[in-house]
Amino acid sequence: MVFWRKNKNDATQEAEDKAERILHRSSDPDLEPPTEYEAELSEDLEHELFEETTTEILDDLDVIPTPRHSKISDIEEARDLGDHAAEGGWLARLTKGLSKSSKKIGQGISDLVTKKKLDQETLDSLEELLISADLGPKTAAKIIEDFSRDRFGKEIEEQEIREALASGIAKILEPVATPLTYPKPENGGPFVVLVCGVNGVGKTTTIGKMAHYLHVKNHRSVMMAAGDTFRAAAIEQLQEWAKRAHCKLMTKEVGADAAAVAYEAYEQAKAENVDVLFIDTAGRLHNKANLMAELEKIVRVLKKQDENLPHATLLVLDATTGQNAHEQVRTFKEMVDVTGLIVTKLDGSARGGVVVALADEFNLPINLIGVGEQAQDLQSFHAEEFARSLVGLKG
Repeated sequence: MVFWRKNKNDATQEAEDKAERILHRSSDPDLEPPTEYEAELSEDLEHELFEETTTEILDDLDVIPTPRHSKISDIEEARDLGDHAAEGGWLARLTKGLSKSSKKIGQGISDLVTKKKLDQETLDSLEELLISADLGPKTAAKIIEDFSRDRFGKEIEEQEIREALASGIAKILEPVATPLTYPKPENGGPFVVLVCGVNGVGKTTTIGKMAHYLHVKNHRSVMMAAGDTFRAAAIEQLQEWAKRAHCKLMTKEVGADAAAVAYEAYEQAKAENVDVLFIDTAGRLHNKANLMAELEKIVRVLKKQDENLPHATLLVLDATTGQNAHEQVRTFKEMVDVTGLIVTKLDGSARGGVVVALADEFNLPINLIGVGEQAQDLQSFHAEEFARSLVGLKG
């Protein structure tokens, strides 16, 4: 049946009628005209189709899926967990770890010092050199201004430049160089450390190294909680560190409620008189709203146990990200009360200057830095040692 027709001339209409009879026999069912409309969905159906949370989806599944992770990440984690022989003392490892950064700055200074007197051209080049090492424009300008105040137009040697720059950098770093301590809370229970940061910065490995140091070196009882429940690799990695450090571990299945993990871990740690509890967290920054809600829930649940919890909230940063670390600090400061920073992977970057820039901009305590893969390569932050190593000075 022809259900829609424009006015056409007889010849055209006759041809179309003939084609219609050939294509659609009289015994065929009628065709319904297309209908365009806006579907009206109930609130429950809209939630099910578009707003269902990950937890609700997982609850409906018989089998909880294991998140996919790359072979590269597995290789890196296995390498980090490997057993490494100690190579020299901490200062030697710091110097070696910062070699990429110090070589960049040190060689740049050597290339610049071709004149006996310090002029504006040399100062501009030194400032650009510091910026290229990720100290940032503001911090670099501050250091160069201080450096040139009593030296402009005077004769200056390369060693003096290095010493002066190290002094200026140390002046910025000293107020934030704060060793991490784990005092026993007055009202009992463990000292609780919430560890956050984006995926890939080394949170889980850092927790393992801190636990290893506290238990093996300082004989403190430690428990770790696998609060990054969306990454199977993170749970497995903490399990491996728990074996190495002989520490207790609270863990649940993949996809479990992270706040529940934190709550139960605290209860168990308190009951067993554990000294320190480290809580790992997820770092899915691409979904900031969900991550913020999860972190807030963890903190809220902990405060039901004790309003002073967590006692410390540490943000782990990857030095190889350079200036992007600034945005991560700003983002996590919006979510939680960050009490200190841990900067990792300084050995894999020529961007060691980002530590100076972070100190200058945020004035947050820098508790620990990592300059290698060994457990002992994660150490307290010392301003003068770092500043001198950064510009290639020994001792």
